Amino acid sequence: MSAERRSCEYLVKAYKNADFLTSPAARLIRVMSELEEPKARFYKHHVHNTVVFFGSARTIPRKEALSRFNKVEQKMRKVEKPSKKLQAEFQKAEKVLLMSRYYEDALELSEKLTRWFIGLKGRSKNFMVCSGGGPGIMEAANRGAKKAGGRSVGLNISLPLEQSPNKYQTKELAFEFHYFFIRKFWFVYLAKALVIFPGGYGTFDELFELLTLMQTRKTKKKMPVVLYGSEYWEDVVNFQGLLNWGMIDEEDLSLFRIIDDVDEALRYMQEELTQRYKL
Repeated sequence: MSAERRSCEYLVKAYKNADFLTSPAARLIRVMSELEEPKARFYKHHVHNTVVFFGSARTIPRKEALSRFNKVEQKMRKVEKPSKKLQAEFQKAEKVLLMSRYYEDALELSEKLTRWFIGLKGRSKNFMVCSGGGPGIMEAANRGAKKAGGRSVGLNISLPLEQSPNKYQTKELAFEFHYFFIRKFWFVYLAKALVIFPGGYGTFDELFELLTLMQTRKTKKKMPVVLYGSEYWEDVVNFQGLLNWGMIDEEDLSLFRIIDDVDEALRYMQEELTQRYKL
């Protein structure tokens, strides 16, 4: 290296300048990176079609939920008059155990769907399960796909709470996003069907944005959408009330189907996907 070149070692190319790339001025570059890097990786790994699972990050496996419940129940039995704190702890454990059925159902549905995709062989068009990559229902979806011997996508997001990557997503198809709106783009862009399990604000955000895109024809795809768990959905969302107040049309209620059974959900998606994509 010449003396002149050594004297210029402080020079850094813009695309290698970490201070610049993480600054507000480079926000557009970061946004574009979250669009283009996944695109390149999906192309490399032949990912074209997904069935997306949404749902709570707080839902846990039944075995773990039952263990928690039994521990709290034992505490309750040891005291004659449980404190309000212990009663609240018991009620929470009871609710977590009740909700754990959705983890198990998501795992089973993902496993059965993946086995079906694998069985399609050349006709599969590379269908696979996709989740948000985190714990709860997301973990169950990736876990079911792995149990079936298939690949699955994980669209992770950097959050201060709840979002920790699950170990079941396919390593080459596990992504980490900073921007929610880019993550949502990738959920929708590849999706050919959606299954929404009980969840909170994040699940509602994803569900209603997707229903809005379908209602307004901003997405041309007619996707089967399953809201899994009538007890939950009919309690937390009054869709009929929206219709009664004139906020939606009758046809908007046909954008989704509420289902309570894994095999019924599987049959519905098999029928819809087979018809739409000639599987």
